[in-house]
Amino acid sequence: MPKVVLSVNTSWNVVNFRSGLIKALHSRGYEVSVVAPKDDHSAKVTDLGCRYIAIEMDNAGMSPFRDLHLAWSYWRIIRQERPNVFIGFTIKPNIFGSVSAYLNGVPVINNISGLGTAFVRGGVLRKLVQSMYRCALYRSKLVFFQNDDDRVLFVDEGIVREEQTLLLPGSGVNLDHFSPTVDEMPRLNGVVFILVARLLWDKGVGEFVEAARLVREKVPTARFQLLGFLDVENRTAVPRNRIEQWVDEGLVEFLGSTDDVRPFLQAADCVVLPSYREGTPRSLLEGGAMAKPLIATNVPGCKEVVDHAENGFLCRPRDAEDLASKMIEFAAMDYPSRISMGQKSRRKIEKKFSETIVIEKYLSAIQQIIKATDS
Repeated sequence: MPKVVLSVNTSWNVVNFRSGLIKALHSRGYEVSVVAPKDDHSAKVTDLGCRYIAIEMDNAGMSPFRDLHLAWSYWRIIRQERPNVFIGFTIKPNIFGSVSAYLNGVPVINNISGLGTAFVRGGVLRKLVQSMYRCALYRSKLVFFQNDDDRVLFVDEGIVREEQTLLLPGSGVNLDHFSPTVDEMPRLNGVVFILVARLLWDKGVGEFVEAARLVREKVPTARFQLLGFLDVENRTAVPRNRIEQWVDEGLVEFLGSTDDVRPFLQAADCVVLPSYREGTPRSLLEGGAMAKPLIATNVPGCKEVVDHAENGFLCRPRDAEDLASKMIEFAAMDYPSRISMGQKSRRKIEKKFSETIVIEKYLSAIQQIIKATDS
């Protein structure tokens, strides 16, 4: 039985974003092991039909001692597992897991799901991360990217070779799980905008709240909701007391975090993501699959999902006034026009971002690598 080892920086990510791939691998006769840090979702990983291996990982830190320990842990795990293929997601599994796999003679597939804070903020940290990626990805059999801007950047910077790369439509969406339920009547309590994301400044949370102030002047009944994790390990995390301040001011409703976003998406009129840069944002894919209009920034990752004035609106990044103008424009639309915009979202997700597209590309790549290794 061929074996695949997948590694991600959280068990939560595995359960919510990689379960379809794991189940597909299992159903095709692969033995699957998942390497991820322990969290509240770790116990659910084995329910997917795979073996779970815990690993200590400091996702936000840059301590060389902790990262050396992480690299050693990966080397030891891969040495014991002896998989046919190692698949890395997120930055530290992609870097330290990949290098450890090479040292054990294991072929590697990487997924660059987004460039993260280091690339968005720039400076010395970006140069360091680029150097680490260059070292880690050089021998990879395949590097998947979720948008062409990221792929071109990595090729132009000499981090990967063009022939190593392929595009994926994000992590894909299960179209049966995320399906639309269209209300027959418009809401009577005002238009509802929802932002679903880790609560980071780089996700445009600040711009969303500032836009809410501006929209309220024109549309007093509009409501603004935040759904996502607080206290995440990230240097751009929005402090809890800032969220509480916004809630106390009556600017936003904080919905907390959840394992099932569907009821919250269904209860909203429009999904908003003013992010500074994305791979392919899951919240827009899920909102689109549920036939919701979308408002997002005109940046890599978001612009691939939103067709301006068709299934939503694109606004300028880091510009709360422009975001507010698009929200006001949406609020002024009549109900049938909003429904039509949402239906266009659903059709686009069906055509370009189905989970089955992603899974088939992974299965094809894994089969080719194993075949080449065996021959």
